[in-house]
Amino acid sequence: MPKFFSTELTGDIFTLDSDDSKHIKTVLRAEIGERITICDCNGYDHLCEIEELGKNVTARVIEKTVCESEAAKNIVLFQGLPKGDKMESIIQKCVEIGVNAFVPVACERSIVKIDKKEEKKIQRWQKISLSAAKQSGRGIIPAVLNPMTFKNAVLYAKDFDMALIPYEKEKERGIREAIKGFDGKSIAVFIGPEGGFSEDEIAFATENGVMPITLGRRILRTETAGPVTAAVLLYELD
Repeated sequence: MPKFFSTELTGDIFTLDSDDSKHIKTVLRAEIGERITICDCNGYDHLCEIEELGKNVTARVIEKTVCESEAAKNIVLFQGLPKGDKMESIIQKCVEIGVNAFVPVACERSIVKIDKKEEKKIQRWQKISLSAAKQSGRGIIPAVLNPMTFKNAVLYAKDFDMALIPYEKEKERGIREAIKGFDGKSIAVFIGPEGGFSEDEIAFATENGVMPITLGRRILRTETAGPVTAAVLLYELD
């Protein structure tokens, strides 16, 4: 059944935005009375029946249920800014896996810099998150936060129950060892850009409670490391 997101709920009537309304009318060719699923972005799915097919489609709620696709743990990916369109792929795959939010991070070795196009990039990344959330049946739309410097990101992560940073020079502690006995709710995951983290960044991170871990004997690309880490964490904890 097609799934859409909306926070526009008045009584028991949802109003969908113009893009979703156009999709329902022109692509799905839906008719009044057909049923769709609308998620309220807070972890609840609503079985709805289409009432009007105007510029903005409206649908009446028939049943409300908890979205079962959301993980019990809140994972936020702090991604070192990568080149090209890699961030788009990272967001898409990590939303499908179950990541809850993204923080683009400007690292010492980031080739891409934060610039005047920042707002447009975030809007683009947020649309990709929305699309992936629809496709994978999520109960929320993972947010893409404003970019941060590495130091600010590390300090921001102090509010999390755990913070991890895959690092090629860490040889002993893997994900399973790091999370053994973990009973918290939130985990920050730091992934470096193409050139990895500098030693100064790793030192600052560890001084502020971020735990270095190994992802194994092979060095992963930046666009691979985030999805792999998130997938293993959710497999072990969820």
